[in-house]
Amino acid sequence: MAPKWTRPALLLPATWLITGTAQADALNDLAAPFQAAVESGSYAMALGLIFMAGLATSLTPCVYPMIVITVSVFGARQAESRLEAAKLSTAFVAGLAALFTPLGVVAALSGDVFGSQLANPVVLISIATIFLALAASMFGAFELDLPSGLKNRLAQAGGVGVQGAFIMGMVSAVIAAPCTGPVVGFLLTWVGTTGDAVLGAAGFFVYALGLGTLFWLVGTFSMSLPKSGNWLESIKSVFGIVMVVAAIWFVRDLIPGLTELAERTPSFLAMSAGLAAVGVLLGAVHLSYHSAGIATRMRKTAGVALSVVGLCGVVGYLEALPPGAQIPWLEDYGAAKTLAQAQGKPLLVDFGASWCGACGELDRETFADLRVVHEGQRFVPVRIDLSPGEHLEEREALLAQYEHRGLPLVVLHESDGEEAARVVSFVPPGEFLEIMRTVK
Repeated sequence: MAPKWTRPALLLPATWLITGTAQADALNDLAAPFQAAVESGSYAMALGLIFMAGLATSLTPCVYPMIVITVSVFGARQAESRLEAAKLSTAFVAGLAALFTPLGVVAALSGDVFGSQLANPVVLISIATIFLALAASMFGAFELDLPSGLKNRLAQAGGVGVQGAFIMGMVSAVIAAPCTGPVVGFLLTWVGTTGDAVLGAAGFFVYALGLGTLFWLVGTFSMSLPKSGNWLESIKSVFGIVMVVAAIWFVRDLIPGLTELAERTPSFLAMSAGLAAVGVLLGAVHLSYHSAGIATRMRKTAGVALSVVGLCGVVGYLEALPPGAQIPWLEDYGAAKTLAQAQGKPLLVDFGASWCGACGELDRETFADLRVVHEGQRFVPVRIDLSPGEHLEEREALLAQYEHRGLPLVVLHESDGEEAARVVSFVPPGEFLEIMRTVK
């Protein structure tokens, strides 16, 4: 199955074409082949973005200035032939990959443990706080750095030759940690949610390739790079903005009404992209907080804020449910139960809350699946919102009737009223669809 954060973009062409032009039966028939192709595993977009993240990391102040020096240390620039230079440069990149790839495997293997905690608000807030701290470091609030003595010792490791270039690659990955750390932390979190060891290994391997691309080009072809300058700080600002957006993304379900603000409309997308562009023009990227003028710092802050709001809007647009791709939930449990009995239909009861991360994931991933929407026509669906608000005690009493604590909870009743199945964690669309089909 394709990574979850790539699915909205992959599904966009199909949903855009289908929605609004047919009923749910036609939606399901037309979208099924496309959905099957997506679920078969299209990872090109995800890996391409990870490669670009690695390449962008090589343009940060922690990495870029040391490219030419590092290449000279392991001897690529002094090689007697282009082939020898390419061999040394390849060994260096292999060293980078040898350090990063196992991280992806470890993160994925612990994915079940990590993923099970993503419904916990404390865990989500903690992750968001870490990302905000990493963003602050990218904006220059403080520096993440290794002790100079340790860096000097590491820089002396390796030497010339293939073995030396390989070791130097591993060492360089450690020395560059102040700038690779935030990106690696983000990737570790993402891989942990997938639980896919192969994807984790591939993701970090591709990240290492992106990080090592400039090293390889300079070492193999003796290229000259532009001089370091303020533009390197601009790269860090880009990462800082991305980290803030990531922090908001993790807690989006904990903020009542936030996800409902986004719409799957061209005007909303244009407005969001426009805000991000205005923020960049205002100074979100090219201005620096190290400037002596308070006006400049305030201008950058305003630019960062607009860019973050705009990018959050773009992400919200990609995650918003298009017309026809959502179950028409009722809100009155008693009325829904009576209607199900009168019509002889099974009853689908969804207990959720704005603070429940897994509930939001079910809503976006599972209940928005066109096949689930189609199958849901056989049910009378009712949603019990346990978000803070009016009549909360009455809703909590309904939850108590099912003798279950915690969220999510989805209960499916047979047409005769008997409970047929219940779901107490996130399940993917295909698995939930099979459960629905067993209910009569």
